[in-house]
Amino acid sequence: MCGICGIFDLSGKPISREVLAKMGNALRHRGPDGEGEFVDGEIGLGHRRLSIIDVDGGGQPIGNEDGDIQVVFNGEIYNFVELRAGLEKAGHRFKTRSDTEVIVHAYEQWGCACVKHFNGMFAFALWDSRRRELFLARDHLGIKPLYYVAKGNQFLFASEIKALLQHPDCPRETDLEALAELFTFRYVPSSKTLFKGIAKLPPAHFMIASRTGLRTERFWNWVPRPHKKCDERELVEEYQDLLVNAVRLQLRSDVPLGLFLSSGIDSGVLLAIMSQHSKGPVQTFTIGFEGGEKTNEVADAQSLAHMFGAEHHFQMLGPQDYEEYYSRYMWDLEEPVGNETAAAFYFVSRITSQKVKVALSGQGADEPWAGYDRYKGVKLSTIYSRMPGVITNGLAPLIAKLPGRMERLKRGVASLSEPDMLTRFTKVYSFFSQDMKAQLFKGPLKQSNESDPYGTRAALRRLQTDVQDADPLTQMLYIDTRANLPDDLLMVGDKTSMANSLEARVPFLDYRLVEFIESLPPKLKLNGWTGKYLHKQAVRKWLPREIVFRKKKGFENPIDNWFRIGMKSFVEDCLLGPNSSMARYFDQGYIRRILELDRSGKEPYQRHIYLLVSLELWHRAFQPN
Repeated sequence: MCGICGIFDLSGKPISREVLAKMGNALRHRGPDGEGEFVDGEIGLGHRRLSIIDVDGGGQPIGNEDGDIQVVFNGEIYNFVELRAGLEKAGHRFKTRSDTEVIVHAYEQWGCACVKHFNGMFAFALWDSRRRELFLARDHLGIKPLYYVAKGNQFLFASEIKALLQHPDCPRETDLEALAELFTFRYVPSSKTLFKGIAKLPPAHFMIASRTGLRTERFWNWVPRPHKKCDERELVEEYQDLLVNAVRLQLRSDVPLGLFLSSGIDSGVLLAIMSQHSKGPVQTFTIGFEGGEKTNEVADAQSLAHMFGAEHHFQMLGPQDYEEYYSRYMWDLEEPVGNETAAAFYFVSRITSQKVKVALSGQGADEPWAGYDRYKGVKLSTIYSRMPGVITNGLAPLIAKLPGRMERLKRGVASLSEPDMLTRFTKVYSFFSQDMKAQLFKGPLKQSNESDPYGTRAALRRLQTDVQDADPLTQMLYIDTRANLPDDLLMVGDKTSMANSLEARVPFLDYRLVEFIESLPPKLKLNGWTGKYLHKQAVRKWLPREIVFRKKKGFENPIDNWFRIGMKSFVEDCLLGPNSSMARYFDQGYIRRILELDRSGKEPYQRHIYLLVSLELWHRAFQPN
């Protein structure tokens, strides 16, 4: 895991070494173990290294025997051992033991199709001096980020936005279309960012930049198709074998590894498998929260760690810890999200980095396996659509008028009667209802929303088109795995772990596992109202029943109470203070009403407030007044 950056002048003029160095220095936290550059006229590649594989010999950039191919790489190619053996048989000669060098020789062997051979998490840039082309790629599910700017003849790329901003020509203006999407989906879907002119290379895509322009292509075109097997026992065994293989591949490292441990089945089964394939006790890490007794996982995680002989570490956090971190929170994240657990990943990464350089995480199992309540809502919408109109027509308006803290129910019911599938999904995702947006937005944002209330749905149309003939549940799982996951949770996981110079790995997102899960019928993911059905059957091989069926907690925190009490003045300063950026886009009088309703207990606006605060912190970090 590292940080990469680069400059390519499409007109052929020499690039600025000084600017390239500044870009690299902005990524120092991602790679404190070393740095490197390659400059050749119009191209400059920069690298910051966190050494994991071939600690002594894997410095970057790395080139081929002739030096006419150079690569900078962030991530891991987990099947590099197998690929290297095949490439050596084909006549390629290696000078290091690193997985990075496999990319160089794989490109020589297969060209741009090399990415189809990689099993890993990766974002890399490869310069081919013979063709004078820059080849960039991002892994199947977007575990590793890759941002770019194309302005005039300047093409810039980097692992993080802050590196791009070191270039004097990098744009900084807020993208109002992206802002509207943020207040619909709670994240900004690829390829946009909240900066107008700064883009994300979408997951499973590569890009070729040359003097003739830019070309982008998707290399992983998998769409769900029925599995040939139908026997549940055989499917469980196949999934178990795939999961073990994925974990074993991701245990490849020349430095110590650990595990983010909650009390749930996803990190629990990783612990069980790691314990079987590790030489010593697994290092596990958990955080808890003051005032969060109902959702704290410290005791349950400690018990789980003890069950498998792990060496466990934990930390308790309070509102003061959060308020202090918020001064740099958005500088780390760079993209606001409506994910109130996001900051928790920073703290668990911080305590983990004090013991190890690599940690496995249970992220990535909920989206393909239907682990969230919203998937039950999508299933319910299918049943609802078959009911007589005399029953359904008055249900949504009735529930919408009910008082009390039922935000998710009201949002779900509002989507039930929507005939257009993508609009239905958009209503499910957006906790800012159309009525709330009408009162909150002002200026160009309000005008855009009034002219096309659900225009933001277009951001997901590309993915929904892939599966438009599938059932609604399959469609949403497919979209979430390729949009919500990389642009929210995985982005948060990458940025907060790398802020602590820690590599986070996600075995559940081995693309072979995802293909297997997506080939299963919906009933094996959401069986009745039980999500992750086959997954739960499979992990019973390693975990006792009471853990398998224990209620999910995640790294939940009492941020709602903290915002109302211990951090009340902080929240008010962010949203209502004289220097708040909220007045640029929103009616602050309406924001005040949201705060009052939430604090009185009449409406649950915790997540709405958190997103607004995150946006304000983003402005303070990147667009100060």
